[in-house]
Amino acid sequence: MLSLILAAAMASAPLETPAWHDGLDWHGVHVGIQHDAQGAYTLAWPFGQRVIAPQAFKADTASALFDGLYAMAQDDLRQDSVSAIRDGAFDHGAPIPCHCFETGLKWPYVWTRDLSYAIDLGLWRFDSARARNGLEFKLSGVREASALQGLYVMQDTGSGGSWPISTDRVVWFLAARHLQDDGAFADKLRTALDDTLAQDRQYAFDADSGLYRGETSFLDWREQTYPAWTANEVTFIGQSFALSTNVLHYEALQLAAELAGERHEATARNTYRTQAAALKQAINLHFWRADRGMYMSYIGGDDTPVDSYDLLGISLAITSGVADGERARQTLENYPSWPAGSPVIWPERSDQPIYHNRAIWPFVSAYALRAARTINDPVRIAHEIESVMRGAALYGSNMENYELLTQGQHVDEGTLSGPVVNSPRQLWSVAAYLDVVAEGVFGLRNDGQVQPKLPVSLVPMLFGKRNAISLDLPDRQITLQLPAKRDGNLLVADRIRTQGTHTTVTLKAIRVDAPPLRMDAPLYAPIAPAAPTLTADGDHWTVKGDGKLQLYVNGQRAGVVDGSGNLARTAGLACVRATRVDAHGLESLPSPATCVGPVDQAGGDWPRHWTAPATGNYRVWADYRNANGPINTGVTAAVKWLLITCDGSDAQRVPLVMPHSVATQPSTHARFSATTKARCTFALEDGFNMSYLQHFAHYTGGTGGIDGPLNQAEVDNLHIAPLASGTGTP
Repeated sequence: MLSLILAAAMASAPLETPAWHDGLDWHGVHVGIQHDAQGAYTLAWPFGQRVIAPQAFKADTASALFDGLYAMAQDDLRQDSVSAIRDGAFDHGAPIPCHCFETGLKWPYVWTRDLSYAIDLGLWRFDSARARNGLEFKLSGVREASALQGLYVMQDTGSGGSWPISTDRVVWFLAARHLQDDGAFADKLRTALDDTLAQDRQYAFDADSGLYRGETSFLDWREQTYPAWTANEVTFIGQSFALSTNVLHYEALQLAAELAGERHEATARNTYRTQAAALKQAINLHFWRADRGMYMSYIGGDDTPVDSYDLLGISLAITSGVADGERARQTLENYPSWPAGSPVIWPERSDQPIYHNRAIWPFVSAYALRAARTINDPVRIAHEIESVMRGAALYGSNMENYELLTQGQHVDEGTLSGPVVNSPRQLWSVAAYLDVVAEGVFGLRNDGQVQPKLPVSLVPMLFGKRNAISLDLPDRQITLQLPAKRDGNLLVADRIRTQGTHTTVTLKAIRVDAPPLRMDAPLYAPIAPAAPTLTADGDHWTVKGDGKLQLYVNGQRAGVVDGSGNLARTAGLACVRATRVDAHGLESLPSPATCVGPVDQAGGDWPRHWTAPATGNYRVWADYRNANGPINTGVTAAVKWLLITCDGSDAQRVPLVMPHSVATQPSTHARFSATTKARCTFALEDGFNMSYLQHFAHYTGGTGGIDGPLNQAEVDNLHIAPLASGTGTP
């Protein structure tokens, strides 16, 4: 009933500084908290209560609510600390011994990205043994003697049969970097880092753009964030580039350079440094959208800009240093928010249920808080702290997600109801609250430095009439002391004194430029149009579409058509997409592509043959069918090497990915070069997919598991089309 009450009132009230001492009020609902002398707390709301036993580590502020929620997060973490995990897709659902953290009440398993983000948000401080054990559970060697041996981070089951459609498994290193005090684990980290980066360089790196392909990190429900037509065709995702996933690769390369330097391996260190620097440059070149002043969430495989943004990707870009200076400040300030908190994507989708769409996720809010601290934005810092606190208080647990407008845990809107899935004590939400306390308020960074950046607006809640507040953590205590004068909007360290494990920080007030949150953004993007139709007409194409559309030809912005229009014909393949633009100037997600122009075929038995009509660059792809699993899960995306030998040229080797499909469809495409009249021979060889990993011998939820590795697809015609002269795009 609480959710129905919250859903009944849309969030239209202005933001106010909260006086959350013994509770809070939100849209007519009151949540109160009491504590006793023994350190127990009772959190109560109209339809229930939760009693929280005294915990090992205490926050001592003027807000019993803040302190009690810190105790609740520790109690949630205790419940997530298990000796066995289970998932219906592994070992037929039988318990798997693991002294580690499970993902949440409804998710009693360990997933690479959930665990890694949670550990990076500070869980490594609270139980390093469980953190390491969980991370080791996500490492695997290879079970097939003929496959490339090594130690790899696992990409969990996912879109189109997992990696390399999704490639954010490198988030594992974001977590593992904090746990190198264990020598044996540190050795595994270094081996897995070298092997995983080398493998991603082979299969997911695009030398033309300088970026890594793959799905957005965490945002892995395709229809929520990608065009609706990718529900049954994920090659677009596998061909595209995501901001978050590329920043995670940048972080991994930076770590690899650092570790190589510690081992005095100068060549490896310089290689990783060079790759990291080039990747940072490529991210800033391709993802920055100047007219929005933000980094795009993802772009098409042909560099098509997508008018879509995600808070995790932007936050990681800022905290990693990929976004620096003015761009770091601008991209966070331009990302919109609502009174309840910041959405994980923007703009929202009016035709999709609430989950990633139109939702607040506390762990993403915690990364946005870190980003706000990086750029010294007290308004955003306070907003994210309040959002995470409010959500935990309203539902007596650290829930996975909330609806954006009401912060409800479920809002009934018929087919659009949601969040579709939600879980109490979700691990990365638990970590988010702990990080809000440790770093967001008390300033303890992952590198061990204490650097408070506390908005003055939160002083009434946290200090009340006190001059000091304190925090207990597993390895230290921190006390913050108020300055006599607070003429400013941000409290930072003035003097720091450390005695043993106790750090005392005397604060000082400074004034920083703090623009208000962007609260005037439209909520929804327009609905994407169908693919435009093209008809050859002399020296141009006649284009027809559904209404007024913005056209993109081979990733480049072209003309606008209203019902119909013309485009000049190109010498090579022309792939045309369309977006719909609304009155606010927001573009929809892109339509499917309509490709026209000269395309040759090479069919028959392998090897196949083809003669180049002219010197230049060519695109190659295959028609295929992969019925080895459903579109949304599995580990059997078929990954092949296409070996190309053309007269007068060195042999070329390019990957083709053939994810799970519902019918015959095109594979991902690759690029090669040939000279006039050269006879080219094409051969297909197996590459690598997740089913080769020893870990997936326990997979019982689909093919490629207990019955052995599987890397197969039915391959039909091979298609070859000329690319525009001097470019890597058509």
